[in-house]
Amino acid sequence: MKYQEAIKIEMEKLAQDEKVIFLGYNVLHGSKAYGTLKDIPNEKCIETPVAENLMVGLCIGLSLEGFKPVLFFERHDFITVAMDALINHLDKIESMSRGEFKSPLIIRAPVGATKPLYPGPQHMQDFSGILKKIFHFPVYEVKTVKEIKEAYEKASKFESPVMIIERKDLYPEEFPD
Repeated sequence: MKYQEAIKIEMEKLAQDEKVIFLGYNVLHGSKAYGTLKDIPNEKCIETPVAENLMVGLCIGLSLEGFKPVLFFERHDFITVAMDALINHLDKIESMSRGEFKSPLIIRAPVGATKPLYPGPQHMQDFSGILKKIFHFPVYEVKTVKEIKEAYEKASKFESPVMIIERKDLYPEEFPD
């Protein structure tokens, strides 16, 4: 099975939950999250402007209202624009509220591909190591189909945030099931 197809299957599984909603730019239009949301009903997708801090804030609000947002950052590099909302709000909301508020949010943060065209240094940075050190919530790097399945299965059961770092270079790669 191809890496990209495994992610698409996991998105379809998540979409079966009536509380799951997909947000980000190019989730409803354009690439539809690099094709991984192409079979997700449009009414489950919210297209956002390119405003990463706003996207995280919107997802926090939706999660506090009972939704289970899946936030798609089209480029891992731009997660730095959302650090205020991620570090000072999402990461700490449960502890600041003494457990009263939980924010079940899945963040998809693909590291950019180096091919078929070189996208430039600002579109292929990898902050995985830093992100694992900063956050109290789980940050998974998925490099195989098996890891994709395991990470999304765990994430779907959490009542707290989870970040899943995908590898865009691996999308076309074939892996054993």
